[in-house]
Amino acid sequence: MLTPLTDEVRTDALGNVIALKRGTGGSGQRLMLAAHMDEIGLVVTKLDRGFLRFTSIGGINERVLPSQEVIVHGRRDLPGIIASRPPHVLSPESRKENIPTRELFVDVGLSAAELAETVSVGDVISIRRETLQLGKDKATGKAFDNRACVAAMILALHHLQKTIHTWDIYAVATVQEEIGLRGATTSTFGIAPVVGIALDVTFANQPGANGDETLAWEKGPAIGLGPNIHPKIHEKLVETAKNQEIPYLVEVLAGNSGTDAWAMQVTQAGIATGLLSIPVRNMHTPGETLVLADIERTARLLAAFAAGLDGGTLDGLRLE
Repeated sequence: MLTPLTDEVRTDALGNVIALKRGTGGSGQRLMLAAHMDEIGLVVTKLDRGFLRFTSIGGINERVLPSQEVIVHGRRDLPGIIASRPPHVLSPESRKENIPTRELFVDVGLSAAELAETVSVGDVISIRRETLQLGKDKATGKAFDNRACVAAMILALHHLQKTIHTWDIYAVATVQEEIGLRGATTSTFGIAPVVGIALDVTFANQPGANGDETLAWEKGPAIGLGPNIHPKIHEKLVETAKNQEIPYLVEVLAGNSGTDAWAMQVTQAGIATGLLSIPVRNMHTPGETLVLADIERTARLLAAFAAGLDGGTLDGLRLE
C-alpha cells in the first residue's frame, strides 16, 4: 500500500511502519507525519474452567463490552463472545450498575482442555466488528481511532504524487499510542524531523455530550491550538486550509493533547509540531462514527501543507 507511493518503507524495532518520500529540494529538511495504527483491546489474564478472563489494553469503554463479538488471537484465531451473568440472577442493585470488566468473560465454545491447548495468558483479544456505511456520507465501525487517520495519511501521499514537494516526507504509522505514545516517541527520535504533524481523532458533537468539550459535525478536520502546538505551524495549517477552500475547525487544547503530538514536540531538542484531528462520535467503542468526507479533507490539507514547505519555512518557525 505504501511502497508504490514512497521511495522507502521499513519497520523499526518497536513495530512502527516508516515510509519515506524524498523531496526535490535536496536540502534534507524533514517533515514527519504520524498516525497511530494501534487500537484499544483486551488481553487474556486467566483461563477459568473453559472461559477466558481478561483486562483492557488502553482506555476501552467497559460499558459496551457485554455481548460484543471478539477474536481471541491464540495459537489460532478463535471467534468468541463476551458474556456475563444474566440479569435474572443479579440483585436489584447490581442490575442498575455497569458490569465491571472483572465480572465479564469470553466464551469461545471450547472445553477447558481444548482451550488450554489453543489460548495462553497474555494472548490478545480484539473486538470483531464490520464497518457499516450510514446514509450517503458517514460510516461506523471499530478502530476508526485511529485508522481513519492512517487512511488520510496514505491518501495524502496519493495527492503528493501529483505535485512537487521540496522537503523529505516521512509518513509513520505508529504503534502503542493508546498505552503511552511509545511509537511516536521512538520514531520521532530516529527521524529527527524539523516539523511534525500528528493525525488523530477528536470528539464530535452528539446527544448527551457537553458542547464545550466537543466539535461540530460535518465541518471538516480540526486544527489544534495550544501549548502542545507550535503557533507558526497552526497558522500555516489554517492559511493552507483557507487557500485550498477546505472547511476546518480550531480545537483549543489547553494542555496535553493526548496524541502523538505530545511525544513528538519534546523529542531531542524539540520539534515544531502541529495536530490535525477528525471528529468522531462514540470514541473508544466498537461503533465509532465519522463523516467520510473528513478523511479526504484531512488528506488534501496535509498534502497541500507538505507541498508548501520550502527554504523559508525554517526562518518562519522562529518565535519573536
